[in-house]
Amino acid sequence: MPAPEESVVHGSKARPQDLPSVDKLLRLPALQPLLEAHGATLLTREARTLLDGLRQLAVAGVLDGAQVQADALAQALAARVGDRLAPRMRRVLNLTGTVIHTNLGRSVLPAAAVAHLARMMEGPNNLEYDLAGGGRGDRDTLVEGLLCEITGAEAATVVNNNAAAVLLAIAALAGGREVIVSRGELVEIGGAFRMPDVMASAGAKMVEVGTTNRTHLADYARAISANTALLMKVHTSNYAVQGFTSAVGEAELAALGRERGVPLATDLGSGALVDMAQWGLPKEPMPQEMLAAGCGVVTFSGDKLLGGPQAGLIVGERALVQRIRKFPMKRTLRLSKLPLAALEATLALYLQPERLTQDLPTLRWLARPLAEVEAVARALLEPLRAAVAPRYEVQLAALSSQIGSGSLPVERLPSSGLAIAPVLPGRRGTGTALDALAAALRSLPEPVLGRVADDRLLLDCRCLDTPEPVLAQLPALQEALA
Repeated sequence: MPAPEESVVHGSKARPQDLPSVDKLLRLPALQPLLEAHGATLLTREARTLLDGLRQLAVAGVLDGAQVQADALAQALAARVGDRLAPRMRRVLNLTGTVIHTNLGRSVLPAAAVAHLARMMEGPNNLEYDLAGGGRGDRDTLVEGLLCEITGAEAATVVNNNAAAVLLAIAALAGGREVIVSRGELVEIGGAFRMPDVMASAGAKMVEVGTTNRTHLADYARAISANTALLMKVHTSNYAVQGFTSAVGEAELAALGRERGVPLATDLGSGALVDMAQWGLPKEPMPQEMLAAGCGVVTFSGDKLLGGPQAGLIVGERALVQRIRKFPMKRTLRLSKLPLAALEATLALYLQPERLTQDLPTLRWLARPLAEVEAVARALLEPLRAAVAPRYEVQLAALSSQIGSGSLPVERLPSSGLAIAPVLPGRRGTGTALDALAAALRSLPEPVLGRVADDRLLLDCRCLDTPEPVLAQLPALQEALA
């Protein structure tokens, strides 16, 4: 077998015996910096995989001699190592028109949360240590004070998402007993998370009242029995029932609960902590309002309208929250130090509500003036036209964004962006051409994600603060389309 530094004739087909052993390959001078940087374990594994693949090509008689040259082998191995170490989670540009996109990580953390998170993860922190008393602490106290101040609750606790918050609250307050809920609120959210299944998993018996479209206070009153532990309201944040409908408000239901000695729990899901209407956005119920109406417990998400990390927040009466906090299931659902740090910093922003549209990316994008969005789209128009010509044509387009993640599902936000259509005789091949363009955009160093509608690829600019991240990648886009 020739040594790897020896050459075979360029243009000839390499034979299996022209390939070096793993040991000889790793002794190449060009690979020594790679060995020092990454160690022998990773390089040996990748070298073996590389040579196995090349050997199969050689046996098939299709391996070019140039591929077994020392420089080519070193470059191929370096590329394999780079690909292997590249993270699978990558930052992307969200031009889909959905602001809080479940598949894209929902809310984007504010800069203050990212900075605080980095500081806390760089060394030890007081996750469960009482700095004042010098003893063991409770991680809930890191955010409980902020949540109580913002919502007016007597107590608060947090878990890893809102589904967990609902499950835990029902299990702790109504395990083995009955929970009364309207048939019109038996929601299903993403991942087939259904309220009836949650009730069963929590060990509670669900008692349905009313009908799909109409439920009255008398329905709840008739259903209350000695075995009733909880009244439940579920905000239908991911759909809307319209027409001949009737639902019982929290204030009425809470009053009935107090009269009959049964607490009321409300699942808000989206969890807006400020009145969205002040920025011209649709009104969304807030935990503050639910608590003021008499709800004993309110659950909501941290990574939707709140604009923070994934978390399930539980606020309410001290006695009820204490029962939830002490329930054994709580430990299995608790937040780790990473989301807790991000949540604390995000909640602190709400102490300065006048700055929220500056400091909170999710709210900034939702409340963004249309003229500002259109200005970004116009700045991209001509450069993008040049990059995709002559295969595609690009037009400025009036678009409609949506809030996303089940928040205000029927509401739309006027937006602006670019509509890209293939230049084809007739419509034959349109789908294939759009797929190719979408794939090219996804292949960019910072992938650009849009949406296909009406035989066009739409790039909604609502969540694009400036045009530069797209402009900088247009040469790469041209190369990908070539």
